[in-house]
Amino acid sequence: MFSRDCDASDRHAVRPRTRAQQASEETQEMLHRPRVTRSVLALMCAMSFIMYLDRVNLSAAAGLIRDDLHLTNTDIGLVFGAFAYTYAICQVIGGWFSDRFGAKTTLVLCASIWIVATIATGFAGGVVSLFCARMLLGVGEGAALPAQARALVNWYPASKRGFVQGLTHSFSRLGNALTPPLIALLVAFASWRASFVLVGALTAVWVGVYAWYFADNPRKHRHMTAEEEAELPPEDKVAVDKTREPTPWGRLLKRISPTMIVYFCYGWTGWLFFTWLPTFFMHGRGLDLKSSALFSAGVFLSGVVGNTAGGVISDRILKRTGSVVSARRNMIIVAFLGALVFLAPVMVVKSLPVMAASLSLSFFFLEMTIGPIWAVPMDITPKHVGIASGLVNAGSAIAGIFSPIVFGFVVDRTGSWTLPFAGSLGLLAVGIVMTFFMRPDIALDRGAGSASDDDAAREELKFGR
Repeated sequence: MFSRDCDASDRHAVRPRTRAQQASEETQEMLHRPRVTRSVLALMCAMSFIMYLDRVNLSAAAGLIRDDLHLTNTDIGLVFGAFAYTYAICQVIGGWFSDRFGAKTTLVLCASIWIVATIATGFAGGVVSLFCARMLLGVGEGAALPAQARALVNWYPASKRGFVQGLTHSFSRLGNALTPPLIALLVAFASWRASFVLVGALTAVWVGVYAWYFADNPRKHRHMTAEEEAELPPEDKVAVDKTREPTPWGRLLKRISPTMIVYFCYGWTGWLFFTWLPTFFMHGRGLDLKSSALFSAGVFLSGVVGNTAGGVISDRILKRTGSVVSARRNMIIVAFLGALVFLAPVMVVKSLPVMAASLSLSFFFLEMTIGPIWAVPMDITPKHVGIASGLVNAGSAIAGIFSPIVFGFVVDRTGSWTLPFAGSLGLLAVGIVMTFFMRPDIALDRGAGSASDDDAAREELKFGR
C-alpha cells in the first residue's frame, strides 16, 4: 500500500527540467518571437506614417483654415513654406547630431518637439501663429529622416537598403493618403483644431514605444539572436553606435551635391503634391471636402506603391548585376522620366478622372526615386550617413520653401490651378540630367580615380549581405 502511494506521488511530482529540455523551450520561444529586425523596421515605418500625418494635416485642412481665419492663397503658401525653412536648416544639424549621439537620442528629442508643434497648430489664431507653429514642426521633423537613415544603416545590409528605404518612405505616403479622409472625419465629428491635438497625442504614443524598444547598436538588443546577428552589416563598415571621426565636409559636399540637386528637383514637385493637392481638388476643381479628400487619397496611395516598388526593383537590380550605378542612378533616371511624361497632360486635360489618373501615375513614378536616392548616401558613406542624408534631404527642403509659395502666388495672379505645374516639368528634366553626375559606386574614402565599389557590392551580396 505504501509502495503504491509512493509510486503515485512520484508520478505527480514536478521533476526538474534537463538542460536539453530548457534549450528546447528556449528554441521554441525564439522561433515564436518576432524577428527583431522586422520589429525595428515596423517602428520606422510607423514613424514615417505618423511624421507625415503630422505634416500633411495642415494641407488636408487648409481650405477650412483659410476660410475660418480669413487667409489668402498666398498666406496659405507662406504658412506651407514656413515648415521648410527650419526643416532645411535642421537636416544638416540633425544629421550631424544623429551621427555623434545616435539615432535613438535624436529621434526621441525631435519627435517630442514635433508633438508640441502639432498641438500648437490646433490653437493658432492667425497667419503669424500658424507660421511659428509650422517652423517649430520643421525643427522637430528636420532631424527625423537623417536619424532614421543612421538607424537603418546599422540594422540592414547593403543588399536591403533600397527596400528598407522604399518601404519606410511608402508609409509616409500612406500617411499622405490617409490624412485627408482622416482629417475630414475628425473635422466632421469635432473640428479642425481638435484634429491637430489628436494626432499630436498619437505621436506621443509612438515616442514611448520607440524609446522603450529601439537600440542604436543592434548587437546589444535584448532580443537579438545569433541568426539575425549574422545578417547584420559588418561592424567595420558602419559606425555602430556613434561616429567618432571628424566630418570630412569638403569631400562630402563635393560627392553629395549632385544628389542634393536631384532631390531638389524631386522636392519641387513633391512639395506641390504634399501641400496643395487637397486644396487643388477642392478649389481648383470645385469639389467638396469629402470628394477632394478621396481624390487626394487616391493620388497618395499610388505613391505608397511607387515607394515600395522603387526600393524592391533597385535591390533586385543590385542583386542581379552587382552594379550600384544600375540599381540607384539608372533607376532614378527612368522614374524621373515617367513622372515627367505623366505630369504633362495635367496642363491641358479638362476631364477630372483623366487628370486624377495623370497625377496618380506621375506621383507613382516620382516616388519610385525615393528608395534608390536615399540608398545613395548609405552607399557612399555609411559612417557619416546621418549628415550625408541630411544634406540630401536639405535639397528637397529648400525646394519646399519656394515651391508652395510660388504655387499660391501663381494661382492668385493668374487664376490657373494647372499653370504652376509647368515649373515641375522643367525641373524634372533638369533632375534627369543631374542624375548622370551621381556616383554611388565610389565610396567617400576613395578618390575619383579609384576602383569602383561595384566589386565590393558583389562581394557583400555573395555572402548574403
